[in-house]
Amino acid sequence: MIAWRGPVVTYAVIGACFLVFVISPVSGLNPSYGTGDALLAAQSSYFHRWGIVPAELLSGSPDVLLTPLTALFVSGSWLHLLGNMLFLYVFGAMTEERMGHVRFAAFYAGCGCLALLGYAAAHANSEQTLVGASGAISGVLGAFLHLFPRARVTSLFPFLFFLPLRFPAWIVLIFWFVLQWLAARGADSGPGVAYLAHVVGFCLGFLYAWVRFGRGARVKAHPAATEGEGQP
Repeated sequence: MIAWRGPVVTYAVIGACFLVFVISPVSGLNPSYGTGDALLAAQSSYFHRWGIVPAELLSGSPDVLLTPLTALFVSGSWLHLLGNMLFLYVFGAMTEERMGHVRFAAFYAGCGCLALLGYAAAHANSEQTLVGASGAISGVLGAFLHLFPRARVTSLFPFLFFLPLRFPAWIVLIFWFVLQWLAARGADSGPGVAYLAHVVGFCLGFLYAWVRFGRGARVKAHPAATEGEGQP
């Protein structure tokens, strides 16, 4: 039997997300989708087919039952993809190491689906398509906060002229969560960032780690610094 070493699930998810994006009409790299209006139509159809439309999802149609899972591998743009995958790369490896490969894979998918479903339930009449791994990655951040609160995190803050500063993970992640919560309170169901999915995913991730691993699972220090930039 071959023993899996390293954060293989994290790397596999990152690879799958990049592969799906590159062959999709959104990347602009697949000539089979054409250009101009044809490409825009293909992109719209792609998002509708594989993303979540809250009004359709809650109608109970069997055609959309898998969209909470498929939406986790769909990205809206290169910036959306790169930002999400950077966060997963930075915070996913240590979290997967602590949880184990199989448990982490189930945790990632479960948090992601529930975060998207939470957003859909709050915007039940919305016809806007929801895609992206942000809810799942927010769950990883929540679990990381409980498991590694004192890990050193290097972050770039726009209001500090993007200076790279190192803080304990609990400061950075709580600050990030507060920003998402404040943004979710002022957001509507129109196009934009689904901040509510971030809030739901983060809370689910933290609660899961707290219930499953307890206080004894916390790591007080880690030899390698963790780096984070942007937001999912």
